[in-house]
Order: sequence, then C-alpha cells, then structure tokens
Amino acid sequence: MSYFVTGATGFIGRYLVTELLENRKGTIYLLCRESSRERLDALITLWGGSNRLVPVIGDLRADQLGVDPDWIAENTGKIDHFFHLAAIYDMTASEEMNEELNVGGTRAALSLAEAVDAGVFHQVSSVAASGDYRGIFDESMFDEGQGLPSAYHRTKFESEKIVRTESRVPWRVYRPAIVVGHSETGAIDKIDGPYYFFPMFKIMRDNLPSWLPLVGVDLGDTNVVPVDFVAKAMDHIGHLPDRNGEAFHLVNPEPQNTVDLFNTFAAAAKAPQFAVPVDRSVTNRLPTALLPRNLRPGALVGAILKTAPAHLALNQTLGRFGIPAEVLEHASFPSVYASKSTQKALAGSGIAVPDLESYASTLWSYWEEMLDESIKSDRTAVSALKGKTVVITGASSGIGLVTAVQVAKAGAIPILVARGKDKLEQTKALIESQGGQAHAYGCDLSDLQAIDALTTQLSNDFEHIDYVVNNAGRSIRRSLKLSEDRFHDFERTMQLNYFGAIRLIMGLLPKMREQRSGHIVNISSIGVLTNPPRFSAYVASKAALDAWSNVVSSELVSDGVSFTSIHMPLVRTPMIAPTKMYDRFPTISPGQAAAKVISALVDRPHEINTMTGNLGALAHTLAPKVAFRVLHLAYQIFPDSAAARGDAPTAPTSEQAMMARVLKGVHW
Repeated sequence: MSYFVTGATGFIGRYLVTELLENRKGTIYLLCRESSRERLDALITLWGGSNRLVPVIGDLRADQLGVDPDWIAENTGKIDHFFHLAAIYDMTASEEMNEELNVGGTRAALSLAEAVDAGVFHQVSSVAASGDYRGIFDESMFDEGQGLPSAYHRTKFESEKIVRTESRVPWRVYRPAIVVGHSETGAIDKIDGPYYFFPMFKIMRDNLPSWLPLVGVDLGDTNVVPVDFVAKAMDHIGHLPDRNGEAFHLVNPEPQNTVDLFNTFAAAAKAPQFAVPVDRSVTNRLPTALLPRNLRPGALVGAILKTAPAHLALNQTLGRFGIPAEVLEHASFPSVYASKSTQKALAGSGIAVPDLESYASTLWSYWEEMLDESIKSDRTAVSALKGKTVVITGASSGIGLVTAVQVAKAGAIPILVARGKDKLEQTKALIESQGGQAHAYGCDLSDLQAIDALTTQLSNDFEHIDYVVNNAGRSIRRSLKLSEDRFHDFERTMQLNYFGAIRLIMGLLPKMREQRSGHIVNISSIGVLTNPPRFSAYVASKAALDAWSNVVSSELVSDGVSFTSIHMPLVRTPMIAPTKMYDRFPTISPGQAAAKVISALVDRPHEINTMTGNLGALAHTLAPKVAFRVLHLAYQIFPDSAAARGDAPTAPTSEQAMMARVLKGVHW
C-alpha cells in the first residue's frame, strides 16, 4: 500500500498523515515546494523521522503538480490512494487566490493522479459547496442550482465538480464543516471560523464582569468539528471497500445554534454571554401571513450583513477586533447537512464528533496561550521588549511557556531554561515557527553547581542579559501534622524556590552590573500575603525570596537593576493538578498569568498583587487574630489533599466551593 498526499504540511493534512502512519503500512509520498522543504523536514522529525515519509518536490500551480517525469514513470501503478488536501481554506482570500489554488490545484492534482494511475482519488472539498441552498443538503446532493455567494464557495463547488465530471480515476469526496483545533490538545495553526471572535471574547473577559448579559441576535445554525475527527474519519472511510463515487459530510450530525456556539466559547473564556430576547422559538410560531420568513430577525440580519454599508460599518466596529465582515456574513449556514452515509460508514469504528462543551476550554486555552497576537499591537510592550533577552525558568510548560511565546511575539529573545531539554526544544521550535527567535538551555535548578555552570555559559553566550523571570517552582500542600516526619519537604521547596532562584540571580548580576541595567521578575505567591494553612513549606520559600529581593533592591539601585515580585493567585497549571478539588475552584489561566509577567517586564513595578491578596495582607496587619481565626476555619473546611493522605481524590464540598469563590485565587 502506498499513498500520495498534497497539503501534508497544512492543518488537516498533518493529522491525516499521523493517522496513516499509525494505522496503515507502506510509503507515504508528501508533496512540497522546494521553498517549504525545511518546514516539511521539521514535521517529519515530529512524526518520528519515519523512513516511510518521502518528500516529493512539486508545485500546486503546475500541471501534474510539477512533479519530475522520472518520478511519475517510476511510480505509475504504485499509488493506491491519492489524498488531495492542498487548497486555501479562507473566506477572506481573494478571487484570484481561490481560483488558482482551489480550482487550478485540483486540476493539477487530478492530472498527476491520472498520470500515475492512482487507485482512488480522495478530494477534500467543503460544505461550502452547498452555497446558499436552504434546507436539508444530504450527501447525494451536489448541483442543486444553489447560489455561490463568495469566491470560496464558488471554487470549492467548481473543484468538486471537476473531480465528479472529469476524473478518470475512481474518486471519493469529503466535505468537512468548519474545522477547529484538536479536541484533546486544542492545537491549531490558523485563525479561521470562530477563532476570529476569540480576541473579542478576551477583551470582554478582561473588561466586563462575566455575569453581565449581552443582547444577541439569532444568527441561525452553524457546524464545527475538531480536526482529529476529520482526519480519523477520512482515514477510516478512505479505506472502506465499495464506496467510490460517494461524498461524505464530515459534520456534526446535530446543527449547532450559532449564538449557543459563541456562548460556549465565551464561557470557556470566562467572558459575558449573549442572550437572545427574540429567537426562532418565538418567531417560528407566528404564521407566515403575519410575519413573512424574509422579515424574520435571522433573515433580516443575513440580508443586512450582505450590503456594502453593513460591511463598512462592521469593518469600523468588529473589524477593530480582527473580525472581517465576510466572516460574520457567513457565520451561519442556510443548509442543514445530513450525514447518513458518513454515520453508516463510521458505525462500529468508535469515531464520532465529541460535544463542543467537552473541548471548548481546550480550544480556548490553546489559542490564548499559543496564538493570541494582541501583544504585537501593544506599542509599549513592543518598545520595551524588542531585541531584549529574557531568561525564563520553568519555560517548558505553564506560565513560563506562555510567557516565552508572548515575549517572542513582542520581538524579545526568550532564553528558555528547564530541566527537560526535549520539551524546551519543542517550545523553541514553536516560537521559531511563529517567526520568533529563542534559545534553549537544560538545567536542574535545584542543583546549585548546575546553575553556576548555566550562568557562566549565559554570560559568555550573550552580550547582554536584560530580564530574568524566576518562574520555576515547587509547591507542596501538606499540613504540619503530616509533615513532622517529612522535613525534606521544606528542604526541597527552599532548594528550588529560594536557593535556586537567588543563585541564578547572583550568577547573572555581574553581567547586569557591567551593562548597568537589568530587571528580575520573581513569581511569588498570593500565599505570602494571605498565609493559607497547609502551605508552610511553599509559602515560606516564596516569602524568603520576597524578603531577599526587598533587601538587595536598595543595594542595586545605582547599578540599574530592579525587581518585581508577582504575588500570583491560583493558576491552572500542571503544578496544581494533583490537588483535584482545584478542578472546580476559580483560577486564572496561564495566559492571564503570563499577562501579569509581561506587565512586570514592561512597567517594572515593585509588586503586582490582586485585590484578594491586598485584603489578606491588610487583615493580617489590622486584625491578625480575626485573620487567623478565618484561616483556621479554612484549615478545618479544606482537608489535606488525597495525595498527601494517600486517599482517592474527592470533589469539593459546597462549603469549600463557597470559600474558594469568596476568597478567589487563594491556594487552599
């Protein structure tokens, strides 16, 4: 069995190749342009460097994809499956680009498939081929006289028509709905569909209370599916016998209300949600004579969105959030996509579309942490960070990873430090794939001699060290009663959180003194201000770092070196994962935590606190006895974690959840 895949470096293509590697045998030929060879080689490395993956140089714009005639002659009759995924999937792309890549690319791919006498030609089309057809559009339907309202709709229709009417090779067509990120990892490499609205959700979250209802309009139904479902379904259906000449809708069998979909993502972002005072449940009850269908809210909004004045108004309003008018115009589908053939083909395979609610938070987190580019338009941040080196410890995950990605987007050069070099290399590759620059250094930050070697190397490798972010840390949640025979808990937290941090700073201070500038950001804890029970080992180590920084800050003023301590509230990172009751506690995301780090780097305040942290510190100053009584109550309400007791994890009680909400962000 052998395969030929176009668009293997694209979003859907890379996941299809993964499925073929895992589930099938034989050589997989991957089309790529000469200029994209380096990118493909990097992907092949991520795929495990399999010798089953063979690059084939060509061009989507050339006849027979510009593939060497000798390769064609050598492989004629040997390609069992030809998967054509290379195309442009962008509602905002120009007419010329859509025509050249979608229509011309399909002709070129089909000509190559015919030249090598491929077994089956698999065309990845789109539900957009249905155009403005109203009603149920099933998999047996194609040319139903539908209008094609955009270049994207037209070229997806025409490219599928070429396959249906001109192919001399047996074919199968796949029509995905709007494809979003991986349902388990959230990974995606493009902004499309609902992702255009994510910056707006972020601004709403940061500026409005989450309980505030916003007025929305019924926009009809849409349909989104995760990329892993699409890739798995294509792999499975593509290898079924006797299904040539059919089309398959890779869609959610149940249409998704567009406003409900927006609200699902808004909830994942912890942003306000939209309420629709008058929706179809109301208007559909009215007789047509009383309210004609073209005068109902959804139809009126759809008609207005297509007008030039509406486009102008949208570009001046929602356009400022990065939402093109064309995207809002096509946010919903007039068609309802039946998928009986697909469901029958997938029966018994275990492949199904997961509920959006089960993975919306995963999609949001990946976007916020890896794809959000709002920092690029922050002139103050770019001015402060461009060209500067930023040493970040604990940079392989959580706050450190997101901070590294964000400072690189602002033009800084993150110097990634963590114990696991392999994960650091993945972070470095991600930053470089987004056009940034980074360096990776493996170091065990609990080993003081290793830190000395690291600081010496960094001082030699870089002309200047501008910033240090002490993010690596160890947290232990255990009462003193359970710690009396575990003195090493206190030694371990002090070794990494205090001794490791100040050893790193002291090793880099000579460089900063020499350049007469430098800023150190210490990721401290809200616990230093609130003193929550069961965190004596962790809070003491963070308090020691705070005290040390406060003392040496006055000594280093004339050297141009300054400090910021961020008393970070509870962040949803791998460090808190063992304490299962935190799963239902209010936390901030790594993206929100990274934003605090960026503020510390740019504005250089002495401290960054939360309101809860400040109130806790004030309570300990003005009414210490009352504060300790409240903390003792918390000590009784929140037991030792299951991990500390050696028990199975349990869900939080109503009392625990209430106190966690009232004293938001505190580590209980």
